[in-house]
Amino acid sequence: MQNSKLEMNGRYKSLLPLSLSVAAKISNNLRLSLADLPPLIKRETLFSSPDKLNIQISPDGKYITYMAPDKNNLLQVWIRNVDRPNDRILTNNKKYYIQSYFWSYNCEQIIYRQDVNNNGNFQIFAIDIKTRKITNLTPKKNVQARIIALDRNFPHQLLVGLNIRDKRKHDVYQVNLKTGKTTLRVKNPGHFIDTIADAEFKIRAAIGITPDGGSTLSIKDNHQKPWKVIRRWGPDESGTALGFSENGKILYILGNHNAETIRLSALNLKTKKESIIAQNLQYDLNATFIHPTKRYVQAVGFYKDKLQWQVLDKSITADFQALSKIHGGEFRVLDRDLADKIWLVAYNSDNGPTYYYKYNRVTRKSQRLFSNKPALENVKLAKMQPISYQSRDGLRIHGYLTIPVGIPPKKLPTVLLVHGGPWIRDTWGYNPMVQWLANRGYAVLQINFRGSTGYGKKFLNAGNREWGRKMHEDLIDGVNWTILQGIADPKKIAIMGGSYGGYATLVGLTFTPNVFAAGVDMVGPSNLLTLMESIPGDWNTVKARFYHRVGNLEKEADLLKSRSPLFFINRIQAPLLIAQGAKDPRVKQIESEQIVVAMRNANKNVEYILYPDEGHGFTRPQNRLHFYAKAEEFLGKYLGGRIEPMTNMSEHSGIIK
Repeated sequence: MQNSKLEMNGRYKSLLPLSLSVAAKISNNLRLSLADLPPLIKRETLFSSPDKLNIQISPDGKYITYMAPDKNNLLQVWIRNVDRPNDRILTNNKKYYIQSYFWSYNCEQIIYRQDVNNNGNFQIFAIDIKTRKITNLTPKKNVQARIIALDRNFPHQLLVGLNIRDKRKHDVYQVNLKTGKTTLRVKNPGHFIDTIADAEFKIRAAIGITPDGGSTLSIKDNHQKPWKVIRRWGPDESGTALGFSENGKILYILGNHNAETIRLSALNLKTKKESIIAQNLQYDLNATFIHPTKRYVQAVGFYKDKLQWQVLDKSITADFQALSKIHGGEFRVLDRDLADKIWLVAYNSDNGPTYYYKYNRVTRKSQRLFSNKPALENVKLAKMQPISYQSRDGLRIHGYLTIPVGIPPKKLPTVLLVHGGPWIRDTWGYNPMVQWLANRGYAVLQINFRGSTGYGKKFLNAGNREWGRKMHEDLIDGVNWTILQGIADPKKIAIMGGSYGGYATLVGLTFTPNVFAAGVDMVGPSNLLTLMESIPGDWNTVKARFYHRVGNLEKEADLLKSRSPLFFINRIQAPLLIAQGAKDPRVKQIESEQIVVAMRNANKNVEYILYPDEGHGFTRPQNRLHFYAKAEEFLGKYLGGRIEPMTNMSEHSGIIK
């Protein structure tokens, strides 16, 4: 709808509801159409951990590693020889997942990062690939560790960020991978949120946050010199440093200063002149492909409706052309050995698993290794279609629509699935939540509303101070677009999401109560005042950015209150399901419980599940499966989709409150 004024309760209005006779006919048609769906795909097939993911190759090209579940369905690191499938398990974690891992350049150890208490305080471990001896490299309690750099020229060293001195800031420490000795290298002056090492393994660049919500790029001419600011980005701009050239004279940066979109530039550190390497006038630069030893950018990717590569280095043109023909979908080179002869490549599609290949640059031949989920190879999954429409104030909004397999896209029960962040975006490709909903009979609408990243700074900044207002209007315009297209049944639309998507769910049911038939909120804030007050200590450096983009707690409390669903629960008409992790450091438990209490006091229909051992999201497989079973039952009750019976749910920690 173009330039429409959809007002209700002083703000919004949806399209008129259908007559009872028409609604009854649609309900009957729904029962008939559900029979045409493909067989029910088990939740465990969709939501269990991938069989394999995060595939890497050792720097010497001898081994391939990946993450895969053990017999208890917990993700572990596995290893195999590069030339034969003699797979064996390396790690043996008992409860919580490994967030990420990396090969050390000594080719003897793998470094991994894990939240051992599921409270946001990640620690870093090293495991010897032969002896399987595990060393905690950051054993201090209540300290959060971040990996900063590994380097081929310093194979037994690791740079990490630790907030030992002050929980609000991370200093840089150098850790000896053999002895575990830790040495302080760079003190954080208080505003640094990222640091970058040069080819000599010295921290010579840093990104800082300014009081107005902007950022700075600081450098050192050498590691003994003081910091000096050489680039500033305002609060409505974005920028960061990508890395140094091999000789240390060039710093590659990403930023949208003096431009609409984020682009790649080379900054000459002597002359301070900046040369543009790659840019797109409509889309932000999304991916870079950097030579493993020479440290220059060989290709860049722009995420439009799908990922599109632009090759900068002619020496790999033939390789990228060959890769584009090996398998359908989007491809990314995940890793390569230091000799740059073997590449590991992933192919992503919307209606199937991710396939991993080993590509030999010498012969230009490829070998399929495996898919991340073989169970998906022979089931019928839905296609994800890019869409776009114009918002009521003229912005072009992009998103994705997924229609269930086997039934026509007419008057379908629909789920508006809202991404978190909100300063991220939805992308094309396989999404287990989308496929789960589509298989149950729902059309799934995903919208990159204003404030989402990837579409330039004007689009991003259009979301400033628009939580619960224009950002939500973009969602409502998308819902109305699906209704006008004849796709969505206006009486059977639910809204669902996690984090910001959970907040959007609460906004949907309070500020636009006549639009949605149900809502599912996962760890979403209900009160922006208490959300701002509870920002974790190590987030203080980004508090200014929240103040700029959402609202200033000290100066704009009334604005924040006016955008907080907690204070408008009297408007809620639709049933609501809320799920929360008790250990969530970002969106505290109180955010869910205060709105549950308020709704029950007002005799509103709300269901609440608390997971005592979870944080910001549900990582334990048993908890994840339990939540989606409850959500499926909830949506089936109010929208009419298919339901897989709940079975084998004894090991979850969920408490129905």
